[in-house]
Order: sequence, then structure tokens, then C-alpha cells
Amino acid sequence: MSDVFRLAHLSDVHLGPLPRPRLRELASKRATGFLSWQLRRRRAHLSTVLEATVAALAAARPDHWVITGDLVNISLPGEFERARRWLERLAPPERITLIPGNHDAYVAGAAEAFWPLWRCWMEGVAGPDAFPFLRRVGPLLFVGLSSAVPRPWGDAAGRLGRAQLARLDGHLGEAARAGLCRVVLVHHPPVEGWSPSRKALLDAEDLRAVLAREGAELVLSGHDHRLEVGTLDGPAGPVPVVAAPSASLRADEPDRRGGGLLYRIAPLGADGRFRIEAEAVRVEPDGRVVRESVALPGAAVAALA
Repeated sequence: MSDVFRLAHLSDVHLGPLPRPRLRELASKRATGFLSWQLRRRRAHLSTVLEATVAALAAARPDHWVITGDLVNISLPGEFERARRWLERLAPPERITLIPGNHDAYVAGAAEAFWPLWRCWMEGVAGPDAFPFLRRVGPLLFVGLSSAVPRPWGDAAGRLGRAQLARLDGHLGEAARAGLCRVVLVHHPPVEGWSPSRKALLDAEDLRAVLAREGAELVLSGHDHRLEVGTLDGPAGPVPVVAAPSASLRADEPDRRGGGLLYRIAPLGADGRFRIEAEAVRVEPDGRVVRESVALPGAAVAALA
């Protein structure tokens, strides 16, 4: 591996088509989700867009992949098994780190029943009570959070909870002292104003307080189905935050077009600082793949070799 670490970022994959549900499986919030998929979402989340996104990122030969949630749609049992097979085709388990999104916990009990299928991509975590997890890959430490909780009809908000936030607080400080590049993964973006209230991270203020005390080098999210870039306060300066677009979404609006991101990360020296470049891969409505540089405010961005 060279001094430059290449990290590919996907989110909101929303794999289709949906398996045929049993009638009893629709006796919940899944009923409206199934209707939404049949009437609208299946024409928007396309395998062709996802394949083009993955191929473009794979061509850069990333050292690792991160996926910030929403592999499935309405948490049907068959969706989790399909997602497992898709992950196995993408790369070996040691080269993928995954966190869940709200669609991966669409109804009560889904996390406990089906997240164990994904445990090898979540550092052995098999349920919602074991987050955050830590995964060291080269100079990076991935800190995997879960904001995925079942919510009522029409509500896609997330919550981390006090216990998870308390565990996070100590992990970030220890990683900083070890000189690691701390990459925090959370499905719901923690930047105020990015998501409407019904889709927001409900305890985002608490997460922002932890990051303001302990810091991180990068926070990666998804959820809003658009490319968003901003910062949060950290103890040594701004912390860059990136929310990836949906990896499978065909959209006419430029900021919502499906795609992913590639980050190039390298140490600046022996002082524990890292420089980071970001590039977005977007799939146009006609299928063309477009690449564009993404400025990361708050990151050191001296040109990487």
C-alpha cells in the first residue's frame, strides 16, 4: 500500500427489486413503503446507476470501501440476504466497512433478526446495542455508529442514544493519541439544517458536542440522497462532513444524481494530521459518468501524489 490511502464511499444503495412479501409482512409500516416502491421508488433507484457508480469507483482501485447505510428498502427478510450476496461480490469482507441506515431498521425487530447477516462487515456487531464499533485499517480508524431506529409512518428520523454517545466519547480521544485518522460513520448527517425534522438525527446536538471535545478527521454520512459538504466544530479546528448521494438514484437535479465519492488520505507528518482530497463520481441521466473534485472545508488539501 502506498502512503496515499484510497477510500471509496457509497450510501443509500436501496437494492432492488423487492422480494415478493407475504401478506403478514405488510401488516406494518412496510405496507406504505411497499406501495411507495411500486409506484415511484423502483423507477428511481436503478441497478444500472448503481453498477456504473461501483465500476467508476472500483477503477480507482480503492484500498477500502465504506457504506453508510440503507442497503435495503423496507426490511423484508429476503432483502437482507440479497444485500449480503451483493456485499460479497463487491469486495472481500476485510475491505468493506458497513453501518446501517433507517431503511435497514424499517420495522421493529428487523435489526435484531437480520443484522447478524452483516456482522462480518460491521466488525462482528450483530445488533443495535453493540455500537459504536471500531475498525483499524491502515492509518485509518473507522468509528461505526448506528442511528437506525424504527420510526412511525412518515418518519425517517434517527437517534444514537446516550449509551452509544458515551462510548464514542472515549474512543475518539484514544485514537487521536494513537495518531490515527478518525473516520466517523453515521447514516443521518449531524449538520444542523441539512435534513428536515422528520428525517433528522434527533440527538445531533449531542454528537456535535462529542466531536467538539474530541475531534475527528472526517465524518461520513448519507440519508438525504444528495451530495452535501460542510463542517462541524472540533477542538483543533473544523471537522469536514460529507453526506454521499444515493448510489443508485436516477435524478434530474444535479445535486441528487446517483454516485459516490473517493477520498485520498495521507499523513502530513508525525504530528497526527492528515491531508484529504475528495472526488465525486456522478451518473448523469443519460448514463454518462462524471467526475468532479470536491473541496472539503476544514481539511488539509495539499495536492497528493
